[in-house]
Amino acid sequence: MQHIDDNGIAADRLGAVAWRKSQASNPNGDCVEVAPLSSGEIAVRNSRDPHGPALIYTRAEIAAFIAGAKDGEFDDLVV
Repeated sequence: MQHIDDNGIAADRLGAVAWRKSQASNPNGDCVEVAPLSSGEIAVRNSRDPHGPALIYTRAEIAAFIAGAKDGEFDDLVV
């Protein structure tokens, strides 16, 4: 994989991955998309920039974020 920097990789360099977004996503296309990787990690990208950077997270990191979101830890960001 070719790295953009220490935080990500060009999304189009990940190969044929199955990107998906929430059904509750913004109808204007301002979405976060995720894709499972063969390594077991999860890639995250901005749908407005499909060839831009994708951040790569472990399953444990994604699980911690989802648990926090479900518990309302980030609600103050959208109020």
